Amino acid sequence: MSGPTQASLFLVVTIDPRPESVTAIRSICPDIANLLRAVGFRDTSVGLSCVMSFGSAAWDRVFGDPRPSELHPFREISGGSRHAVSTPGDVLFHIRATRTDFCFELATQILSALGDAVSVEDEVHAFSYFDNRDLLGFVDGTENPVDKEALDAVLVRDEDPAFECGSYVIVQKYLHDLAGWNALPTEVQERIIGRTKVTDIELDDAVKPTSAHNALNTIVENGVEKKIFRANGIFGRPGQGEFGTYFIGYARSPGTIEQMLENMFVGRPPGNYDRILDFSSAVTGTLFFAPAASFLDSVTPTGSAVANAVATPSQQDTSPKAGRARDGSLNIGSLKGESRDE
Repeated sequence: MSGPTQASLFLVVTIDPRPESVTAIRSICPDIANLLRAVGFRDTSVGLSCVMSFGSAAWDRVFGDPRPSELHPFREISGGSRHAVSTPGDVLFHIRATRTDFCFELATQILSALGDAVSVEDEVHAFSYFDNRDLLGFVDGTENPVDKEALDAVLVRDEDPAFECGSYVIVQKYLHDLAGWNALPTEVQERIIGRTKVTDIELDDAVKPTSAHNALNTIVENGVEKKIFRANGIFGRPGQGEFGTYFIGYARSPGTIEQMLENMFVGRPPGNYDRILDFSSAVTGTLFFAPAASFLDSVTPTGSAVANAVATPSQQDTSPKAGRARDGSLNIGSLKGESRDE
């Protein structure tokens, strides 16, 4: 997965209770690559991609055992008036490209294929804002890891070999009080974020408050900083007074992101919370797991072939399609729209 793209679309759906709806979800798993190829072939330069992820309850319905060892419902967090809510969501489609029309077309084809098997819980069309800034005016994603560091931060490895090369995904939709935020002096905003606004330089620890956003989001264990990969989207409707950031974080373990949220909403120590939350409210929150592309390729409408997707690490290493997840692109959940006829 690369850095910010010019367009992205976040589609969260819930699965209808009927048994045939589960069959429809299973059927689309191996077909995602075909849909990507069909839509993306119109202009391969747009870099169309999609990650398909599953919530805890959906995993049990669609795949059963075994299940990713750390997959569970999103854990709500409350700290005073600040609340990280938990909201419904069985399947997440994270679609990205350099053009909005390609994201739109792929989402249309996915929903057409699923029909009444799903209901849309949330749909956010996001865009790139100036030089990768959020609506608060600061560059977003500066601390994202790159290359091998990104792979190590995001991909499950031998700690859960049945789901190697998958990733945990947490999403939250934040709405901002831009009028209140923009009323703050730039220097105050910088101390809340922990970086300079124009040049995107991290503030020196001597002047940066311990409640700064980037300070609370720094997680260190045994002297090593634990990283996540953010692919946030910017969205809004000025006529409706809606201005927001769609947070999406990929991590090898959901515990890393959960600790960041605990620090933000409760505080480190308690009470020393993220002052961004005085101007931003989380209105959704869901935890998913994005399996490797080889897992999705192996799913059948009956689910009987799922066992093939949780083969031993040595078997996965020799599979041509499993190799797609090791090419340095974070190819989780059929991330690339490529031909199935390899």
